[in-house]
Amino acid sequence: MAKKVTMQKIADHLGVSKFVVSKSLSGKGGVNETTRERVIQAASQLGYFTQKNAYVQSIKRTAQGVGSDRNKQSVLVLMPNIRSQTQDSLYWGKIVDGIALALDNEGLGMVIVSEHRADNFVNILNPNGILGLVGVGQISTSLLLEVHRIGLPMVLIDHEDPLIPSDTVFANNVDSMSRLSNHLMGTGHTLLHFIGNIRYSRSFRDRWIGFRSALEESGMRLPMEDDEMLFLEGMDDGSFRDEFRNWINKRKKAKTLPTALICANDFIALTVSEVLKEDGFTLPDDISVTGFDNIEDASRGVPPLTTVHVPKEAMGRAAVEKLLSRIHNPSAPLEKILISADIVHRESVIEPRG
Repeated sequence: MAKKVTMQKIADHLGVSKFVVSKSLSGKGGVNETTRERVIQAASQLGYFTQKNAYVQSIKRTAQGVGSDRNKQSVLVLMPNIRSQTQDSLYWGKIVDGIALALDNEGLGMVIVSEHRADNFVNILNPNGILGLVGVGQISTSLLLEVHRIGLPMVLIDHEDPLIPSDTVFANNVDSMSRLSNHLMGTGHTLLHFIGNIRYSRSFRDRWIGFRSALEESGMRLPMEDDEMLFLEGMDDGSFRDEFRNWINKRKKAKTLPTALICANDFIALTVSEVLKEDGFTLPDDISVTGFDNIEDASRGVPPLTTVHVPKEAMGRAAVEKLLSRIHNPSAPLEKILISADIVHRESVIEPRG
């Protein structure tokens, strides 16, 4: 039988005091961020978070709590106001709509919190009045640690943390992007390029993996690992325009223009399309462009954007269903739920010129 992982064991592993470990795991001050991260990482590697009753506070959330008195219960929706993660977003807002509808059908309330600092989050959190948490988008490890510390059941949408165990809900990014890439190759494209920062999020990285695997299986040439278009900054506000413009014009002068650009999401694709048209390219005659997510603006592009439809409301509903299931069965294995996503064919893709 494996020995229990204690705070002292973590302290010995790192060569620090048990006091430092306790401060780091409790979310209290007095420990710098670098040390806190080292403690959290070591605790995760040693299995501290996965053992039962490791350090979480005991909060009663039984099946009865999701029953006759459920109208008195609420679910916390945590969507830190970073990047473009707001209710007004054409992507994130639809996910929140799905959460709200699913909770309403269950007679449950919803409390939306956009806090992104762990210390402020602790001050506003009342675990006794919250049934569970649905996290939407990128959330810091320190925030998730606080949720885990108090024993609040949680499900994350479009995000996962390697240090904090939880159920997650994603679109099936790898398979969907692979199908989209194969469609382009089937149309005749042999010079394809991925546009987006593959370190930006788990979804972007998975979309890159789907693109790369499709090209590898077809024997196509891949972008270099240090290609600047794989590490774009400023994707939330479109400030990558100049970087992309310089890159595409270099490719034009070198006569190595891609025949198709596969973008990590629709906003990138629409911004790329604008830059191309400003620089005299005709779309899709000169270059085909695709997106991902199928936000409302995708169909309004000129030309309308071929993309992948992510069922955003369905992801929200699936997260609520998983959260309620987790509350009923807290010891069940953690799950990563993948929601199928389909290609939407529009006018931004044609056969490449001979």
